[in-house]
Amino acid sequence: MKRTSLPPVVRQFGLVSFFNDLASEMVYPLLPALITTRLGGSALTLGALDGIADAIAAGMKLAAGRLSDTVHWRRPLVVTGYTIAAVARPVMAHASAAWQVIALRAVDRTGKGMRNPPRDTVIADATSPEIRGRAFGYHRSMDHAGAVAGPLIAWIMLSAAGMDPAQVIAWSVIPGVLAVAVVVWATRKIGQPNIEMQDSAEPESADGAAEADSGIHSSKSLLGLIMLFALARFPETLFLLWLQATGVVVALVPALWAALHIVRTLGSYPGGWLSDQVGPRFTMLLGWGLYAMVCLGLAMAPTPLVATAWFLGFGVVTVLTESPERAFVAGFAARRRGTRFGIYHAGVGLAGLAGGLMFGAVYTAVGGAIALNIGAGLAVLLVAAGMFTRQ
Repeated sequence: MKRTSLPPVVRQFGLVSFFNDLASEMVYPLLPALITTRLGGSALTLGALDGIADAIAAGMKLAAGRLSDTVHWRRPLVVTGYTIAAVARPVMAHASAAWQVIALRAVDRTGKGMRNPPRDTVIADATSPEIRGRAFGYHRSMDHAGAVAGPLIAWIMLSAAGMDPAQVIAWSVIPGVLAVAVVVWATRKIGQPNIEMQDSAEPESADGAAEADSGIHSSKSLLGLIMLFALARFPETLFLLWLQATGVVVALVPALWAALHIVRTLGSYPGGWLSDQVGPRFTMLLGWGLYAMVCLGLAMAPTPLVATAWFLGFGVVTVLTESPERAFVAGFAARRRGTRFGIYHAGVGLAGLAGGLMFGAVYTAVGGAIALNIGAGLAVLLVAAGMFTRQ
């Protein structure tokens, strides 16, 4: 009988992600102000911040994916990955140059690369195919719930306590340590009998694995489009910079970042449910189309209020893409699932490097409006190509 409720390990990883993202999102929305105001960086620096960090982590994601196909590697990879991030983030408060922030962000993302493939593999193995969208949706909703709390705490620290961005970043050490403590507890049974692959519907025989792997080749084009969408995604740091250019004050940026994640928190589980009902491909195409509309809306926004509304629409884009992407990758052969998650995360990271540098350069050279229009045009092309791909 198939499992219809979410397994305990999915809920436990959700709690881990809540604390980790609380720490991360106390820091992330403050980086544009820290880099451009205190450290003298530019929009190109901000574009490089996300892109280079994810690219450096790409090799770790590939290695971690392969290692996570062996059960006994999963716990040390996940625990170490969260620990690295908990240490790197607060050190950013003491940076004296923009390149140091980029380097520390790369260390933070290396920890993410180490933990994500094995974590997603555990979630996929523990759930049956018909609820995988919901399982990843639940996990993403908890992740985004932490991302709501983090910016709100940062906003209170900035507005009520009178702290500067560097002080807020330093205090992120507390939720980071809590995340590490919870993940040590949550992973205590990984590798024991009957913990891994409880309800996986993928075949265990060599012939079955080969049959499942044959589906990989028919889905290469869709996986390629997912990576191209990562290229076409406007870096979130540049979204925040564009909001400031429309008139949004820096002190309100953490609150808007929290509001964005409220949208993501409320929508991630329904987005996963939709993926279970109509399939990941159709759900992702909806998200890509909405992304094009968001970019155009932001580019033409006449007031800060209108820009804020479109920015919150970007949260719905995430709802329609994050969980379906993971559900799609989880459908590959069970014995090589960790490797496939590693390829997926690494490919998206490398595409993020190219996209971050491209949009950062365009923003610097000709302005944010043209850069946003380019993102919209790329998304429209992806929707058209996606209509002719197989799931």
